[in-house]
Amino acid sequence: MAKIGVEQSLTDVQSALKEKGYNVVELKNEHDAQGCDCCVVTGLDNNVMGIQNTIIKGSVIEARGLSADQICKEVETKLESYS
Repeated sequence: MAKIGVEQSLTDVQSALKEKGYNVVELKNEHDAQGCDCCVVTGLDNNVMGIQNTIIKGSVIEARGLSADQICKEVETKLESYS
């Protein structure tokens, strides 16, 4: 299953993705994003985290305004487009 990096404050998103069987990594710094297929961030400190598409092979999803369910669907859509 895909490795998904999720910002620390998004605990509901971490739980939802784990329930779907994803390997979830808590993002504490930019190094945690390496090797992730997709990352979910709050959008507040997007650039401070240093997470860019050049660091990871997948997408960065901004969680602002989205429910955990919507984020899970967004992750699934992004991962399908890379397969």
